[in-house]
Amino acid sequence: MISRLSPATRIGLAIAIATGLYGVSFGALSVASGLDLWQTMVLSLLLFSGGSQFGFIGVISAGGSGVAAMSTAVLLGIRNGVYGMQINALLRPRGITKLAAAQVTIDESTAVCTSQVEVREQQRGFWVTGVAIFVLWNLFTFLGAIVGDAAGDPKQWGLDGAAVGGFLGLLWPRLKNGEAWAIAAVAAVTTVMLTPWIPSGLPILAAALVVAAIGFVKSRHRVQRPEDSAPVIDDADRRIAGEGQ
Repeated sequence: MISRLSPATRIGLAIAIATGLYGVSFGALSVASGLDLWQTMVLSLLLFSGGSQFGFIGVISAGGSGVAAMSTAVLLGIRNGVYGMQINALLRPRGITKLAAAQVTIDESTAVCTSQVEVREQQRGFWVTGVAIFVLWNLFTFLGAIVGDAAGDPKQWGLDGAAVGGFLGLLWPRLKNGEAWAIAAVAAVTTVMLTPWIPSGLPILAAALVVAAIGFVKSRHRVQRPEDSAPVIDDADRRIAGEGQ
């Protein structure tokens, strides 16, 4: 049965299971921070962005106002807007599909989509990953809010490492040359250096900006290069041309 699934579908389901289970942690922490079951579920269904959700309840549990919590959530969710532009360019959703795509545009669905080469696989990867995580994340958020601390921290089960492993599995095949390795190293160093100092979710956004800056500089270099490499006709070439005539 599993072998009949396309590669993008298999990857998407694997990442969805690992990520969805982590919703238990959010449900438990949300209730512990003072939100009730329904507030937790509304937040998870509508916001649906792990970093933003954890940022929101983090501010609330620390005694912050609703405005401060929402500002933090919006700031942490900025990267999803960048993902949305990329998904819109790749899949070109229309009508109600566009609204659904906007709701499930997150780190995981974007990563699985962009790691595929064929358009149909990009579509399968995006929708399978996004919809499966949406369902599982909210299901396990509900369970986490019900059982609370009795379930324990999912980090003890290694689920946080499973999600990171899934991302590395997607990234690894794309590192095909020294340039790709160098850019990945710069992004990794940027993330590691910023992680202790700024809120969760922002280090990856900063790394994305650094990579975007590198891409911009490289594109400018490619545009200028044809002019720089244009053939130079010196005096010797002119003499040879004159002899030919």
